Amino acid sequence: MDTDRTPQAQVWPTLQAHDAPALIDFLVDVVGFRRNTVMTDEDGRVAHAQLDWPPGGGIMLGSHKPDGEWSRQPGTFGGYVVAGDSGSGVGVEEIEDRATRAGATILTPLRETDYGSRELVLADPEGNLWSIGTYRGEPRADL
Repeated sequence: MDTDRTPQAQVWPTLQAHDAPALIDFLVDVVGFRRNTVMTDEDGRVAHAQLDWPPGGGIMLGSHKPDGEWSRQPGTFGGYVVAGDSGSGVGVEEIEDRATRAGATILTPLRETDYGSRELVLADPEGNLWSIGTYRGEPRADL
């Protein structure tokens, strides 16, 4: 019997970047994503990258292709990431510490919200906004 009632990630936010390798490094080294796949094309540009979020889910990204079929302007993404447990490497305090040491742009320092979350908001080198907090969302009614 399957006791894990958490569905596998089926939604993958996607981003494009002017400097995809630098964005990947930031998201791995500062935020705490893990490299899964990074594929480059013949010009050395990132054709596809998958970064996994240790507690579950992830994102996909690549180098900006202005004439691409599914082109997105770099720096226009905003996402909420549920922080892991403290000591996991992806706890909200650990991310704030790494972001501060890296000189990242922290738009909203770590704070308590009126809905019981501990959150901070930072910008990555492309200008995308990342809200990182402890709020896990409402339980799914169908599980």
